[in-house]
Amino acid sequence: MSDAVLDASAILAVLQAEPGGEIVSEMLRTEVGHVSAVNLSEVVTRLAERGKLEPEIRADIEKLRLGTVAFDSEDAYQAGLMRPPTRQAGLSFGDRACLALAQRLGLPAVTADRGWTTLQLPITVQLIR
Repeated sequence: MSDAVLDASAILAVLQAEPGGEIVSEMLRTEVGHVSAVNLSEVVTRLAERGKLEPEIRADIEKLRLGTVAFDSEDAYQAGLMRPPTRQAGLSFGDRACLALAQRLGLPAVTADRGWTTLQLPITVQLIR
């Protein structure tokens, strides 16, 4: 696997020892994992909802050595424009933020969401489970 953009589901799979997490862990040993600040916020939210405190959340995420990328105006346009062609698949704003970043960087998007494979977008999707 080459450098890739990780969806929140891929990051959570590693941090919560879920199926597919080992695939992401292996990828991060040799490649760079990029994450939109939007998806990073999703990860933090899920961990906080499960009772983790900020220092532990920060430590867990920092261990992954992800490259966090700001969600800029171009990403905002692309994520918004992706809504019509992805509505049927039920993609969230966070999903589209990940895909917009993958499109901008020309990298595959890594996710646990099988619905992404049905999308007719010019973005490579790699499933972890």
